[in-house]
Amino acid sequence: MELGPMQNFVYLIGDPVARECVVVDPAWEIDTIVETVAADGMTLKGALVTHTHQDHVGGSLAEWGMPGRIPGVEELLGKVATKVYVHTPGSQCFLVDGRLISGDTLFIGACGRTDLPGSDPSEMYYSLTQRLAALPDETVLFPGHNYGGDSSTIGREKQENPFMRYASLGDFLRTMGGGRIITP
Repeated sequence: MELGPMQNFVYLIGDPVARECVVVDPAWEIDTIVETVAADGMTLKGALVTHTHQDHVGGSLAEWGMPGRIPGVEELLGKVATKVYVHTPGSQCFLVDGRLISGDTLFIGACGRTDLPGSDPSEMYYSLTQRLAALPDETVLFPGHNYGGDSSTIGREKQENPFMRYASLGDFLRTMGGGRIITP
């Protein structure tokens, strides 16, 4: 679902047999999320966040009587693999049955910012060119924002996304800014 003023995507990951789901990055329009879960005949069991920027965690599920904590993703759905990739400290992507929810690490044709406090352009380079690029080409990509489309594949991004095509860390750093922002 594309929700909020920043073109955010909010995702539901569900188990069709148990009729349970979690929401990913519920920052906007919680009423729409809750209505969608109900319309799908699911029970919302909790929330996952790809990273802790306000545009990804601003919504309050507790106001709608939804649980705010997940006892364990594996226990809940049994199919979700959490992989850590870098947009900001604590960033993570969720890989479920050949589908990657990438948050702000990888967009269609672009990548997340590396000039924010705590960001590490070198880690972003390795996340894009080694960790994500190592996924099967047919892995479907679902980004955190609609900045270039709502889905792609890792194979297409490896061919067309310039940020996944850098041959060297030095070239990437020259483009993305090799210096980190230092806050007092």
